[in-house]
Amino acid sequence: MLELKNINLSFGEFSIFDINLQLDKGDYFVLLGPSGAGKSVVLELIAGILSPNSGQLFLNREDITRKRIQERSVGLVFQDFALFPHLNVFQNIAYSLKIKRWKKERIAERVAELANQMDIAHLLQRNTRDLSGGEKQRVALARTLALSPELLLLDEPLASLDIQLKKELRSQLRKLHKMGQTIVHVTHDFEEAILLADKIAIFNQGKIVQQGLKAQVFSQPKSEFVAHFIGVKNYFLVSKTEENTLEIEGKIKLRCKKEISKRATIQAVMIHSGDISLNRISESQAEHTENVFSGTLVDVYPAFRGYELLIDIGMPLVVNISHKQFLQMEFAEGSRLECTISAENIQIIE
Repeated sequence: MLELKNINLSFGEFSIFDINLQLDKGDYFVLLGPSGAGKSVVLELIAGILSPNSGQLFLNREDITRKRIQERSVGLVFQDFALFPHLNVFQNIAYSLKIKRWKKERIAERVAELANQMDIAHLLQRNTRDLSGGEKQRVALARTLALSPELLLLDEPLASLDIQLKKELRSQLRKLHKMGQTIVHVTHDFEEAILLADKIAIFNQGKIVQQGLKAQVFSQPKSEFVAHFIGVKNYFLVSKTEENTLEIEGKIKLRCKKEISKRATIQAVMIHSGDISLNRISESQAEHTENVFSGTLVDVYPAFRGYELLIDIGMPLVVNISHKQFLQMEFAEGSRLECTISAENIQIIE
C-alpha cells in the first residue's frame, strides 16, 4: 500500500538518509525512537508537507513523491491537535467536507457518524477551547477521518494526555485499526508500540536501525541501542563461544541450553531482568558454579511492580523482584547475593 524507497532529506544540520519502509493495507505501523531521531520528518514526508532530496514514495503503487498534500489520500493528526479555535466541534469536523462542497444533509450525517464513533456526540456544539486534552484529540481524529483517508498519520498522539486519557485513546485507536484503518504512528514511548503496533521501525540519528514485526523486533534486537531503547537492561556482547558456553564481555561464562553450531555467529545475549533468581549469601558461601554468580547489591530503584536491583557480579546485572520478595529477604545496599541464571532464560542474538 505505502512504500518509501531510498528516501534522503537534509535541512540545516539534520539529515535523514536511506529510509526504506513498506506498509500493507490494514497495518498499524509505529515509528519508534528518541526525540530528534527523524520520525516526525518521515511522517511529514508521507503527508506531503516536506519533499525528499532523493528517493520515492508510492501509495497504492502510484508515485506521490511530488504530489501536494491535498492530492494524497492521507490524514495527519498533529501533536498539538491544530483545531480551529473560532469553530465549534461540529464545524471543525465538518471543515474538510464543506471545502469539498458536500451537501448539508450529508455533512450532518457524516459528522454524527464520526462523533458517535469517537464518543464526542455530546460535544458537537462546544467551543474547542473549552475541551480537555483527550476531547481535543478525539475531535482532531474525527476531523482527520472525515474524508476517509486511506492512511492515517499520528504524530505523538498520546504525548500530552494523562494515564487514564491515554488508556481511553489507545482503545479508540485499536478500534479504528480493527475496522481496517491503516495507521502510521510516531512515538518515543516503547510501551505505546507494544500495546498498539503490528510492525515497528526504530529510528536513531536520522536512520532506521531496525524494523519488522513487533514480536520479531522486541525479541531479537540487533544492537545495544535497540535493546536498551525497548527496555532490555541485560544485553551483553559475546566475546567467545565454546560448544554451548558463552564468554560474556571477557568477564563471565554462561552455559546455554541451545547447542551452538560452529558456524553460528553469536553477537550478544539478552537476559530479562525478571528471569534471574536471587538468594542472600554469606562471604563463605560465595562460590561460582554453572550460571550461579555471587555479587554485591550496588543500588535499588522502585519499579512499577516492585524493585529493580543493580548487582555487581564482575559486570552490572539488573534484576527485578516483587515488593514482597524485597521485604522478605531484607535486601540492602552492600548485601552479598547469589544470582542464578537459568540456561533456558538466556536468549542468544545471532
